[in-house]
Amino acid sequence: MDIRFLESFVAVADCGSIAEAARRLNLTPAALSQRLRTLEQDLGHSLVMRAGRRVRPTASGLAVLDHARALIDGARDLRAIAAQDEPAGQLRLGAIATSLTGLLPGIVARLRARHPRIEYHIRPDSSVNLYHGVIAGDLDAAVIVRPQFPVPKSTGWLTLREEPLVLLVPEEAPGTDPLAILQSHPFIRYDRNQWGGQIVDRYLRQNTLKVREWLELDALDAIAGLVSRGLGVAIVPDWAPPWPEGLRLRKIALPDAGGRQTGVLWNLSGARIAAMQAFVEACRVRGAPAPGP
Repeated sequence: MDIRFLESFVAVADCGSIAEAARRLNLTPAALSQRLRTLEQDLGHSLVMRAGRRVRPTASGLAVLDHARALIDGARDLRAIAAQDEPAGQLRLGAIATSLTGLLPGIVARLRARHPRIEYHIRPDSSVNLYHGVIAGDLDAAVIVRPQFPVPKSTGWLTLREEPLVLLVPEEAPGTDPLAILQSHPFIRYDRNQWGGQIVDRYLRQNTLKVREWLELDALDAIAGLVSRGLGVAIVPDWAPPWPEGLRLRKIALPDAGGRQTGVLWNLSGARIAAMQAFVEACRVRGAPAPGP
């Protein structure tokens, strides 16, 4: 059984569409459909069925789906094991939204140039979900906000960036005193379900700052866009650029505000340890530069 045919089936199950799965795998829909038919003939059962415009697994397809994923992962691990000390195989990475654009592209580009046999699967999510993904072994590593508690001894941590809290205000808003601005403008809160949002909330409480909150949001670029439109002010970590283009806002430093650390959490063992070590080294070379303007 060709492992690529299993990959095609899993992609269709995940996407719910043969056309979308074909784009993801860089195949034509006809070629992907042929793979599915061959796999179904090998197993003796239909694996997918059409439901309106969508495609979903049959009962037989659902029964084999988890096993198919395990076989695919096992085959990728075999490539990594066979490579011995040479970094190879698939790295399962996670990244928060700001690191997807500001940190991870440069790291992966550097690693790709040195170790072309490494493959990548990147999952965007919140820090808390990605943290649990690494701890559970579903991810090899994740670029996240550092948790406010010690990480397990089975994992490593490397800080990539210190991101102090700043007050975002519309460009035309008068004044530079953070306290006066917070008292005179509507406040857009960084979601307290996010680890970075909890740091902002702790700063407000520790300094007994009263705000006129009207919106709570978990997307930092959207918060910056709302401030730029004059809809309020916000306290956010000064995340790695690029920021959205065309923003009309100012950043005001906050005294003794602290901030968040963004870095990489990784598992210290596993079949892909050589590739993992190469990834961490690429992160280490990147270093921890000062926050951008």
